[in-house]
Amino acid sequence: MNRRGFVTLLGGTVAAWPIAARAQQPAVPVIGLLISESADEYASRLPAFRQGLSDSGYVEGKNVAIEYRWADGRYDRLPALAAELVRRRVTVIVANTPAAQAAKAATATIPIVFSSAADPVQLGLVGGLARPGGNVTGVTNLSVELEPKRLELLHELVPAADPIGVLVNPTNRNAGSYSRGIQAAAATLDLKLHILQASTIQDIDTVFAGLTQLRLGGLVIGTDPFFYGRSEQLGALSLRYAMPAIYSVRDFATAGGLISYGDSLTTSYHLVGIYAGRVLNGEKPADLPVQQATKVEMTINLKTAKALGIAVPLPLLGRADEVIE
Repeated sequence: MNRRGFVTLLGGTVAAWPIAARAQQPAVPVIGLLISESADEYASRLPAFRQGLSDSGYVEGKNVAIEYRWADGRYDRLPALAAELVRRRVTVIVANTPAAQAAKAATATIPIVFSSAADPVQLGLVGGLARPGGNVTGVTNLSVELEPKRLELLHELVPAADPIGVLVNPTNRNAGSYSRGIQAAAATLDLKLHILQASTIQDIDTVFAGLTQLRLGGLVIGTDPFFYGRSEQLGALSLRYAMPAIYSVRDFATAGGLISYGDSLTTSYHLVGIYAGRVLNGEKPADLPVQQATKVEMTINLKTAKALGIAVPLPLLGRADEVIE
């Protein structure tokens, strides 16, 4: 072999070494995070999710990558975003509802870990809580089940409030079940309800501007991911319009809302992160029972109550986890 041929062969061999070395390195798993809200609205839950991943041995940017897909409150975008993640061939999809329903419709093979405020069996996400079956499992909380309790608490705070408004997002396929549950509770308390609808920021402003015309005595804000992201806006508006209102998220009360009563979202998403890590470690969703986050928090804004002329009963103050004075 002449010198030129030897050098060419050697150069080709050396050039091939890095390629071979890269091929032998294990691929970093990829989580597809499919969320119906915007990045800003979801920001408070990301640290809890990442902590759950870390507890399972995974750190973003080190041994796992995350592909983010945000629907920005546009639920009609979810099917296309889910399809993108499937084409990307992510290792696991993490989604809230209703994003999880879009993910399940898009794939029957990629594992899906959800966070759901509604019954995942009724939503068709899993076959059962103890034995999910298929490629889906996750964490469910008590938000929807707590809707009647939120109505009862508002009634306890403002006994003369009647009728009561209920704010729902009509683009959420679960809005009907939310409304039916709280209507049954209203019948028990002999209260009249007005169902109000909002699916955009402008809708929320319009609803609050029209509350006085409806002569409502109070407002219950229905559980919905879009409203989670607007909790501070909702709290500020309820204070501006002097409307006794209750919602599930603590941020609502700290922003001026009268009372919040609901699950700890950080607890739920910490559990979701742990489950995503367990799936990355090789466990199958079908073998992971759906977890139920049961931590419930109540926050009362006593400053708002005084501004509205509401005397908060001492027993209710005693049951509160936090009182803002």
